[in-house]
Amino acid sequence: MEIRRIALFLALAFGLAWAASLVIYLTGGLQDSPVLIPNTPITLAFVLTTTLVMWAPALAHLLTRLLTGEGWQRVGLRPKFKRGWPYWLAAWFLPGLLTGLGLVIFFLIFPQSFDPSLTTLRELITAAAPEMALSESTLWLIVAAQVVQAMLIAPLINGVATFGEEFGWRAYLQPKLMPLGERKAIVVLGLIWGVWHWPLILMGHNYGLTYPGAPLLGPLAMVWFTVVLSVFLGWVTLKSGSVWPAVIGHGAINGIAGLGVLFVQGTPNPLLGPLPTGLIGGIGLTLFAAWLFFSSNKLTRVDEAGKVKEERYEAIS
Repeated sequence: MEIRRIALFLALAFGLAWAASLVIYLTGGLQDSPVLIPNTPITLAFVLTTTLVMWAPALAHLLTRLLTGEGWQRVGLRPKFKRGWPYWLAAWFLPGLLTGLGLVIFFLIFPQSFDPSLTTLRELITAAAPEMALSESTLWLIVAAQVVQAMLIAPLINGVATFGEEFGWRAYLQPKLMPLGERKAIVVLGLIWGVWHWPLILMGHNYGLTYPGAPLLGPLAMVWFTVVLSVFLGWVTLKSGSVWPAVIGHGAINGIAGLGVLFVQGTPNPLLGPLPTGLIGGIGLTLFAAWLFFSSNKLTRVDEAGKVKEERYEAIS
């Protein structure tokens, strides 16, 4: 294992992201961050999160290669679409389908949290366009349009931001961890990725600040979620030989994750759901990741002909 390069990469990825998180914390946190452009939701926290925090792993990747003289032969940027197109499709559509499954299971277990009248959506639209007539059928059509947009368009749009993480985690760190073996490497990466999120989680991202067991259980729940995602995103990366399906898959997850908020009434425990960051809301993703993890050949790399590679620990090209 290239311990020196791994250590430098992690120091940069954590250092840049956590330094930006510290600035966010000292200037009001996620809740009271100063607005940079009046009458818009653009705050200092938003700008720092979507730029320096989310792009810290990519910057760490580039800086590590420059500082250690590693070169640029294997960076994972070749699309390899001819070979990897099934994994592009899986990355694009499976997150939405599996998130929807988790959402259904959550509301079956907690039917009191389901709001068939879509009150939250009605209030959002009324605040933005008070003159708009909103029947229940209109609201459900809007939900359907949101689902289509989240499934078809959001993965591509969100990929602009998620590339910053995936070019670091999947394109650089995952190959460096492969001497551990594919399964161990992917789990270790998931643990690291979850801890990397901790400053934002402690400031209320994903779970808020008032959930049962706050502030300790939120960071632990996030680690579980990132391990699950690490299996899924690691799978599409290993099988496609490219980082781009992971970029798309991460963007798809971000695009569909907030859908459950539209159906909620009351204050369900965010550690459970309905968002996929909850243990039950994310059960669809978890079951699929478990199937991948415990299958005999799902997390092994393949060569250009689609055969399992014997050189198990070579970085993706």
